[in-house]
Amino acid sequence: MKKIKKVVIPAAGLGTRFFPITKSIPKEMLPIIDVPVIQVIIDEAVKAGLEEVIIVNSRDKKATEHYFQADEDLEKMLLAKGQEDLVKLLKQIETKVKITFTYQDNPQGLGHAVLCAKEAVGDEPFAVLLGDDIVVNYQGEPAIKQLMRVYEEVNCSIVGVQEVAKEDVSKYGIVKALKMQGRLSELCDLVEKPAIEEAPSCLAILGCYILTPKIFELLATQERGAGNEIQLTDAIKRLVSLEGVYAYNFEGQRFDVGDKLGYVMANINFALHRKEYRKPLLAYLKEEIEKETI
Repeated sequence: MKKIKKVVIPAAGLGTRFFPITKSIPKEMLPIIDVPVIQVIIDEAVKAGLEEVIIVNSRDKKATEHYFQADEDLEKMLLAKGQEDLVKLLKQIETKVKITFTYQDNPQGLGHAVLCAKEAVGDEPFAVLLGDDIVVNYQGEPAIKQLMRVYEEVNCSIVGVQEVAKEDVSKYGIVKALKMQGRLSELCDLVEKPAIEEAPSCLAILGCYILTPKIFELLATQERGAGNEIQLTDAIKRLVSLEGVYAYNFEGQRFDVGDKLGYVMANINFALHRKEYRKPLLAYLKEEIEKETI
Protein backbone atom coordinates (compact mmCIF):
# COMPACT_ATOMS: atom_id res chain seq x y z
CA MET A 1 0.00 0.00 0.00
CA LYS A 2 1.38 3.40 -1.00
CA LYS A 3 1.73 6.01 1.70
CA ILE A 4 -0.36 9.15 1.31
CA LYS A 5 2.13 12.00 1.00
CA LYS A 6 0.40 14.66 -1.12
CA VAL A 7 -2.60 16.89 -0.59
CA VAL A 8 -4.44 18.88 -3.27
CA ILE A 9 -6.00 22.22 -2.26
CA PRO A 10 -8.29 23.69 -4.95
CA ALA A 11 -8.02 27.48 -4.71
CA ALA A 12 -8.75 28.87 -8.18
CA GLY A 13 -12.30 30.07 -7.56
CA LEU A 14 -13.37 33.70 -7.80
CA GLY A 15 -14.75 33.90 -4.27
CA THR A 16 -17.88 35.71 -5.41
CA ARG A 17 -19.58 35.17 -2.05
CA PHE A 18 -17.05 37.64 -0.62
CA PHE A 19 -17.25 40.30 -3.30
CA PRO A 20 -16.09 43.07 -3.42
CA ILE A 21 -13.01 42.29 -1.28
CA THR A 22 -12.13 39.21 -3.35
CA LYS A 23 -11.88 41.39 -6.45
CA SER A 24 -8.33 42.11 -5.26
CA ILE A 25 -7.65 39.63 -2.43
CA PRO A 26 -8.07 35.86 -3.05
CA LYS A 27 -10.57 34.36 -0.61
CA GLU A 28 -8.00 31.83 0.60
CA MET A 29 -5.78 34.77 1.63
CA LEU A 30 -8.41 36.31 3.90
CA PRO A 31 -7.05 36.27 7.46
CA ILE A 32 -8.04 34.10 10.37
CA ILE A 33 -6.85 36.76 12.82
CA ASP A 34 -3.31 37.11 11.39
CA VAL A 35 -2.87 33.96 9.30
CA PRO A 36 -4.47 33.43 5.88
CA VAL A 37 -7.09 30.71 5.51
CA ILE A 38 -4.86 28.65 3.23
CA GLN A 39 -2.06 28.65 5.81
CA VAL A 40 -4.45 27.31 8.46
CA ILE A 41 -5.39 24.47 6.09
CA ILE A 42 -1.74 23.74 5.23
CA ASP A 43 -0.80 23.72 8.92
CA GLU A 44 -3.40 20.99 9.50
CA ALA A 45 -2.00 19.01 6.55
CA VAL A 46 1.53 19.26 7.97
CA LYS A 47 0.27 18.22 11.40
CA ALA A 48 -1.29 15.17 9.73
CA GLY A 49 2.09 14.18 8.27
CA LEU A 50 1.50 15.13 4.64
CA GLU A 51 4.71 16.01 2.82
CA GLU A 52 3.68 17.97 -0.28
CA VAL A 53 0.94 20.52 -0.87
CA ILE A 54 -0.38 20.99 -4.41
CA ILE A 55 -2.33 24.23 -4.74
CA VAL A 56 -4.61 24.46 -7.78
CA ASN A 57 -4.49 28.18 -8.44
CA SER A 58 -5.58 30.73 -11.02
CA ARG A 59 -2.74 32.44 -12.87
CA ASP A 60 -4.30 35.80 -11.95
CA LYS A 61 -3.94 35.13 -8.21
CA LYS A 62 -0.39 36.31 -7.64
CA ALA A 63 -0.90 37.08 -3.94
CA THR A 64 -1.22 33.42 -2.97
CA GLU A 65 2.06 32.44 -4.62
CA HIS A 66 3.89 35.50 -3.33
CA TYR A 67 2.90 34.64 0.24
CA PHE A 68 4.85 31.36 0.09
CA GLN A 69 7.88 32.72 -1.77
CA ALA A 70 11.08 33.99 -0.19
CA ASP A 71 11.37 37.79 -0.10
CA GLU A 72 15.03 38.65 0.44
CA ASP A 73 14.51 42.41 0.35
CA LEU A 74 11.85 42.25 3.06
CA GLU A 75 14.01 39.96 5.18
CA LYS A 76 17.00 42.33 4.88
CA MET A 77 14.84 45.28 5.90
CA LEU A 78 13.51 43.44 8.94
CA LEU A 79 17.00 42.33 9.97
CA ALA A 80 18.22 45.93 9.70
CA LYS A 81 15.47 46.89 12.14
CA GLY A 82 16.42 44.11 14.52
CA GLN A 83 13.21 42.16 13.93
CA GLU A 84 14.77 38.71 13.77
CA ASP A 85 11.58 37.15 15.15
CA LEU A 86 9.64 38.25 12.06
CA VAL A 87 12.35 36.92 9.74
CA LYS A 88 12.15 33.58 11.55
CA LEU A 89 8.38 33.59 11.03
CA LEU A 90 8.80 34.22 7.30
CA LYS A 91 11.35 31.41 7.03
CA GLN A 92 8.91 29.02 8.69
CA ILE A 93 6.27 29.86 6.10
CA GLU A 94 8.72 29.32 3.23
CA THR A 95 10.19 26.03 4.47
CA LYS A 96 7.41 24.29 6.44
CA VAL A 97 6.41 21.98 3.59
CA LYS A 98 7.02 21.50 -0.14
CA ILE A 99 4.43 23.54 -2.07
CA THR A 100 3.70 23.03 -5.77
CA PHE A 101 1.39 25.24 -7.81
CA THR A 102 -0.65 24.02 -10.75
CA TYR A 103 -3.26 26.00 -12.65
CA GLN A 104 -6.94 25.90 -13.53
CA ASP A 105 -7.13 28.46 -16.32
CA ASN A 106 -10.85 28.02 -16.96
CA PRO A 107 -12.74 27.13 -13.76
CA GLN A 108 -15.21 24.33 -14.52
CA GLY A 109 -16.01 23.02 -11.06
CA LEU A 110 -14.33 21.18 -8.20
CA GLY A 111 -13.89 17.98 -10.19
CA HIS A 112 -12.07 19.85 -12.93
CA ALA A 113 -9.86 21.57 -10.33
CA VAL A 114 -8.79 18.21 -8.90
CA LEU A 115 -8.13 16.91 -12.42
CA CYS A 116 -5.76 19.84 -12.98
CA ALA A 117 -3.53 18.35 -10.25
CA LYS A 118 -3.16 14.98 -12.02
CA GLU A 119 0.41 15.50 -13.24
CA ALA A 120 1.60 16.81 -9.88
CA VAL A 121 -0.03 13.95 -7.95
CA GLY A 122 1.05 11.09 -10.20
CA ASP A 123 -0.02 7.48 -9.75
CA GLU A 124 -0.60 7.42 -6.00
CA PRO A 125 -3.42 7.96 -3.50
CA PHE A 126 -3.73 11.53 -2.29
CA ALA A 127 -5.68 13.81 0.02
CA VAL A 128 -7.92 16.72 -0.93
CA LEU A 129 -8.68 19.65 1.37
CA LEU A 130 -11.02 22.36 0.14
CA GLY A 131 -9.69 25.90 0.23
CA ASP A 132 -12.74 27.30 1.98
CA ASP A 133 -13.25 24.66 4.68
CA ILE A 134 -11.49 24.74 8.04
CA VAL A 135 -11.89 21.87 10.50
CA VAL A 136 -10.53 22.19 14.04
CA ASN A 137 -10.12 19.33 16.48
CA TYR A 138 -8.12 20.87 19.29
CA GLN A 139 -8.00 17.77 21.49
CA GLY A 140 -7.48 15.16 18.79
CA GLU A 141 -6.27 14.30 15.30
CA PRO A 142 -6.80 16.62 12.32
CA ALA A 143 -9.76 15.49 10.24
CA ILE A 144 -7.57 14.52 7.28
CA LYS A 145 -5.32 12.46 9.57
CA GLN A 146 -8.40 10.55 10.70
CA LEU A 147 -9.17 9.71 7.06
CA MET A 148 -5.55 8.74 6.39
CA ARG A 149 -5.63 6.34 9.32
CA VAL A 150 -8.85 4.74 8.05
CA TYR A 151 -7.41 4.45 4.53
CA GLU A 152 -4.69 2.21 5.94
CA GLU A 153 -7.46 -0.12 7.14
CA VAL A 154 -9.77 -0.20 4.09
CA ASN A 155 -7.38 0.67 1.21
CA CYS A 156 -10.19 2.53 -0.60
CA SER A 157 -11.15 6.13 -1.27
CA ILE A 158 -12.77 7.89 1.68
CA VAL A 159 -14.96 10.98 1.95
CA GLY A 160 -15.16 12.91 5.19
CA VAL A 161 -18.74 13.49 6.28
CA GLN A 162 -20.76 15.07 9.06
CA GLU A 163 -24.49 15.43 9.63
CA VAL A 164 -26.06 18.71 8.52
CA ALA A 165 -29.51 20.16 9.07
CA LYS A 166 -32.13 18.78 6.68
CA GLU A 167 -32.82 22.23 5.26
CA ASP A 168 -29.14 22.53 4.28
CA VAL A 169 -28.72 19.32 2.25
CA SER A 170 -29.08 21.19 -1.05
CA LYS A 171 -25.76 22.94 -0.34
CA TYR A 172 -23.66 19.77 -0.28
CA GLY A 173 -22.85 16.40 -1.76
CA ILE A 174 -24.96 13.95 0.26
CA VAL A 175 -24.08 10.29 0.78
CA LYS A 176 -26.22 7.18 1.00
CA ALA A 177 -24.37 4.76 3.22
CA LEU A 178 -24.80 1.20 4.29
CA LYS A 179 -25.14 0.60 8.01
CA MET A 180 -22.63 2.71 9.94
CA GLN A 181 -20.08 0.77 11.96
CA GLY A 182 -18.96 3.34 14.46
CA ARG A 183 -17.91 6.30 12.35
CA LEU A 184 -17.22 4.31 9.19
CA SER A 185 -19.58 3.09 6.46
CA GLU A 186 -19.29 1.80 2.92
CA LEU A 187 -21.09 4.00 0.39
CA CYS A 188 -23.71 2.85 -2.07
CA ASP A 189 -24.62 6.23 -3.58
CA LEU A 190 -23.91 9.99 -3.58
CA VAL A 191 -26.01 12.91 -4.76
CA GLU A 192 -24.68 16.40 -5.47
CA LYS A 193 -26.81 19.19 -3.94
CA PRO A 194 -30.13 17.30 -3.84
CA ALA A 195 -33.51 18.81 -3.11
CA ILE A 196 -34.65 18.12 0.46
CA GLU A 197 -37.18 15.51 -0.66
CA GLU A 198 -34.54 13.71 -2.77
CA ALA A 199 -31.68 13.62 -0.24
CA PRO A 200 -30.75 10.03 0.75
CA SER A 201 -29.52 11.19 4.18
CA CYS A 202 -28.26 14.24 6.06
CA LEU A 203 -24.63 13.10 5.89
CA ALA A 204 -22.78 15.74 3.88
CA ILE A 205 -19.31 15.55 2.34
CA LEU A 206 -17.41 18.32 4.10
CA GLY A 207 -14.13 19.39 2.66
CA CYS A 208 -11.76 16.43 3.10
CA TYR A 209 -11.12 13.35 0.97
CA ILE A 210 -8.68 10.53 0.40
CA LEU A 211 -8.79 9.46 -3.26
CA THR A 212 -7.10 6.79 -5.33
CA PRO A 213 -5.54 7.82 -8.69
CA LYS A 214 -8.43 6.08 -10.50
CA ILE A 215 -10.41 9.26 -9.86
CA PHE A 216 -8.39 11.10 -12.53
CA GLU A 217 -9.50 8.68 -15.23
CA LEU A 218 -13.12 9.22 -14.22
CA LEU A 219 -12.82 13.00 -14.00
CA ALA A 220 -11.34 13.11 -17.51
CA THR A 221 -14.57 11.60 -18.88
CA GLN A 222 -17.01 13.11 -16.39
CA GLU A 223 -20.04 14.88 -17.86
CA ARG A 224 -21.11 18.20 -16.41
CA GLY A 225 -23.52 18.04 -13.50
CA ALA A 226 -24.98 20.50 -10.99
CA GLY A 227 -24.29 24.11 -11.95
CA ASN A 228 -23.14 22.91 -15.39
CA GLU A 229 -19.80 22.05 -13.78
CA ILE A 230 -17.64 18.94 -13.54
CA GLN A 231 -18.52 17.74 -10.06
CA LEU A 232 -16.10 15.70 -7.95
CA THR A 233 -19.08 14.02 -6.26
CA ASP A 234 -20.32 12.66 -9.60
CA ALA A 235 -16.94 11.05 -10.33
CA ILE A 236 -16.76 9.57 -6.83
CA LYS A 237 -20.23 8.12 -7.40
CA ARG A 238 -18.85 6.23 -10.43
CA LEU A 239 -15.85 5.15 -8.36
CA VAL A 240 -18.18 3.43 -5.86
CA SER A 241 -19.03 0.64 -8.31
CA LEU A 242 -15.42 0.25 -9.52
CA GLU A 243 -13.34 0.22 -6.36
CA GLY A 244 -15.64 0.94 -3.44
CA VAL A 245 -15.71 4.17 -1.42
CA TYR A 246 -16.14 4.69 2.31
CA ALA A 247 -17.57 7.55 4.34
CA TYR A 248 -16.02 8.53 7.65
CA ASN A 249 -17.87 10.74 10.11
CA PHE A 250 -14.84 12.68 11.30
CA GLU A 251 -14.36 14.35 14.67
CA GLY A 252 -13.94 18.11 14.69
CA GLN A 253 -15.75 21.39 14.19
CA ARG A 254 -16.01 22.57 10.61
CA PHE A 255 -16.24 26.19 9.47
CA ASP A 256 -17.28 27.16 5.95
CA VAL A 257 -15.00 30.17 5.60
CA GLY A 258 -16.28 30.77 2.08
CA ASP A 259 -19.49 31.93 3.79
CA LYS A 260 -19.44 35.30 5.56
CA LEU A 261 -21.01 34.10 8.79
CA GLY A 262 -18.85 30.96 8.82
CA TYR A 263 -15.79 33.15 8.33
CA VAL A 264 -16.71 35.40 11.26
CA MET A 265 -17.40 32.38 13.46
CA ALA A 266 -14.02 30.86 12.57
CA ASN A 267 -12.25 34.05 13.60
CA ILE A 268 -14.09 34.12 16.92
CA ASN A 269 -13.30 30.46 17.54
CA PHE A 270 -9.59 30.88 16.81
CA ALA A 271 -9.42 34.03 18.95
CA LEU A 272 -11.02 32.20 21.88
CA HIS A 273 -8.27 29.60 21.64
CA ARG A 274 -5.48 32.18 21.79
CA LYS A 275 -4.49 33.04 25.32
CA GLU A 276 -3.92 36.75 24.69
CA TYR A 277 -7.42 37.26 23.27
CA ARG A 278 -9.65 34.87 25.20
CA LYS A 279 -10.48 36.88 28.33
CA PRO A 280 -11.00 40.28 26.69
CA LEU A 281 -13.02 38.73 23.87
CA LEU A 282 -15.27 36.82 26.29
CA ALA A 283 -15.81 40.04 28.25
CA TYR A 284 -16.72 41.90 25.09
CA LEU A 285 -19.11 39.19 23.89
CA LYS A 286 -20.77 39.07 27.33
CA GLU A 287 -21.25 42.83 27.23
CA GLU A 288 -22.81 42.70 23.78
CA ILE A 289 -25.12 39.83 24.74
CA GLU A 290 -26.30 41.73 27.81
CA LYS A 291 -27.16 44.72 25.62
CA GLU A 292 -29.41 42.47 23.54
CA THR A 293 -31.30 41.23 26.62
CA ILE A 294 -32.05 44.67 28.07
